[in-house]
Amino acid sequence: MHILVLGGAGMVGRKFIQRLARDGQLGGRPVDKITAQDVVAAEKPEGAPFAFEAVVSDMSVPGEAEKLVASRPELIVHLAAIVSGEAEADFDKGYRINLDGTRYLFDAIRAIGDGYKPRLVFTSSIAVFGAPFHDKIADEFHTTPLTSYGTQKAIGELLLCDYTRRGFFDGVGIRLPTICVRPGAPNKAASGFFSNIIREPLNGVEAVLPVSETVKHWHASPRSAVGFLIHAATMDTAAIGPRRALTMPGLACTVAEQIEALRKVAGEGVVARIKRVPDPVIDGIVAGWPRDFEATRAPALGFKAESSFEEIIRVHIDDELGGNFVR
Repeated sequence: MHILVLGGAGMVGRKFIQRLARDGQLGGRPVDKITAQDVVAAEKPEGAPFAFEAVVSDMSVPGEAEKLVASRPELIVHLAAIVSGEAEADFDKGYRINLDGTRYLFDAIRAIGDGYKPRLVFTSSIAVFGAPFHDKIADEFHTTPLTSYGTQKAIGELLLCDYTRRGFFDGVGIRLPTICVRPGAPNKAASGFFSNIIREPLNGVEAVLPVSETVKHWHASPRSAVGFLIHAATMDTAAIGPRRALTMPGLACTVAEQIEALRKVAGEGVVARIKRVPDPVIDGIVAGWPRDFEATRAPALGFKAESSFEEIIRVHIDDELGGNFVR
């Protein structure tokens, strides 16, 4: 099986490829080759039993998508995007990369024809939903995003459903919760502080909390995100029906509950490294996000996530810190 991973140098892309290197197969089929595309070179994971090609390119440049799909990969995982805060700050860049790049990809697949119909996994976001919200957002809630990023993802979902309906590919859209705790350095995502206030204190570093502790949000770990991709890539899509975008399972908790979970797992000394510095810009963006979900379709189709924020923290400690942290 040949797999094309767009955005393969990003955090979720790297972890997905590492998981495939560990397993050597996907859905019972051996992985023969992975092509990892990004604006920077992705690294081949150690011990990978498959051929690996890193492609450095910009998907939003006309003609690049055609090159990527010319070899007819059987699975395409589309993770490439700029994050919410950057898409809001740079309107043109957000639409060029998050929308135009997606459309170019879909059209490049369609142009091949000749019976080519890959499985395409498109990573969307809970940012497709906009206020006013119910206490819990059900699967049938309307998609009226209040950010440019959410709008770009919502359009991508519609295109995914229509191109799948027309038989150009077999698409599955997964609306990711905020992935927490993200390893590595902070990024430009408006949601970055959800990870920062856990990751930095565990590393012995002070973290800034820019919003009120009453802010509530929907989370899943990087480990769960990889599980979502694997299940979306291998599931029987006949059970999904025409609505190909699915809200992934996750965990709703307040910032205060995050901090309390950190206290239980790591102690008061770690929690003391969180510094409160209100940021009205971040607070305004977060205010337009949904807080809790009643995602029933995805769990019924076999998608799984954590059940407590303590579990999310322990996943981070195990997967990223070798089971240790700075007390």
